[in-house]
Amino acid sequence: MNRRARAVAFYLPQYFPIPENDEWWGPGFTEWTNVARARRLFPGHHQPTLPGELGFYDLRVPETRAAQSDLALAHGVEAFAYWHYWFGHGRRILDRPFREVLTSGEPGISFCLAWANQTWSGIWHGAGDRVLLEQLYPGPEDDRAHFATVLPAFRDERYLRVDDRPVFYVFRPEALPEPAAFIDRWQAMARAAGLPGLYLVGEMSDAMGIPTYTTGERDGFDATVYMRLPASVPPGTRLRMRAMRKVLGGPEVYPYSESALRHHLTGPRVQPVVYPNWDNTPRSRRGGLVLTGSTPEKFGRNVRDAVTLLADRPDSERFLWIKSWNEWAEGNHLEPDLEHGRGWLEALREEVVDV
Repeated sequence: MNRRARAVAFYLPQYFPIPENDEWWGPGFTEWTNVARARRLFPGHHQPTLPGELGFYDLRVPETRAAQSDLALAHGVEAFAYWHYWFGHGRRILDRPFREVLTSGEPGISFCLAWANQTWSGIWHGAGDRVLLEQLYPGPEDDRAHFATVLPAFRDERYLRVDDRPVFYVFRPEALPEPAAFIDRWQAMARAAGLPGLYLVGEMSDAMGIPTYTTGERDGFDATVYMRLPASVPPGTRLRMRAMRKVLGGPEVYPYSESALRHHLTGPRVQPVVYPNWDNTPRSRRGGLVLTGSTPEKFGRNVRDAVTLLADRPDSERFLWIKSWNEWAEGNHLEPDLEHGRGWLEALREEVVDV
């Protein structure tokens, strides 16, 4: 299959019960708990959004992971970026699905790791002041332990690479105590392990405000991903919307923009991200943010603009990041749903796969 871009979809593993979530949110909690209890909060609000042909799956089931891989590969997705949790001092969480992918050799889709280096709190569940797991940065010795843990993945033949360098994504590079020193250590450890180095990607998050991280190239990242919601927000609208939310007690609501990438920060090391949609009210309810009017056709136009943006890049660095494969409680997923079926996947294939 010839692809115009290297589509990489973020993959959330929180679809099986773990003791920590049982303790925090009740027995059997998974991401599906939030999805199933979502409710319409304003006229025209489409909730709940429910899964289609894959159903309410459990990621401990190998057949589910194989079905996801088959769907993704058939529609132009090259790799999954598995969210990876390392809180310091060896503390991990939600790692079972990826460990089984690694040890079993299945499914065959390529992958990389995306380090979600962020403190877990109850913010998504109306308890923002409740710290569940604190993200710590103990220092170089912890970096060595972290690197040793992920090295078997870097050596896997399925691992996503650029010029044989494994791709490693950092969610919050601005939270690292010393980003440049972190990068120097990880590159040195990779070379000492016999790798030609790593292809390090840092996220530059921007939820319609000021980018959180703008020194990626100076610090030594090979690329940054400009993560900005595809919202159509005329000047002054967001201040009015926030004021209304305080008065009326509802989520912020904006139209989905089908031309979001035309206002994208550009640069040879800035890589685009596309969102099918966004609605995190299943998690944060009236404190959330909703984009309205998204369709597979509008999503496809954003994909087309992203592919155009990447056209003059080296083939190996034409990364198109997709938020996300399966983040259902944030309202962004490529997986089939009951309303559009495989529409999101088909829109992606139409623009990414060179027939």
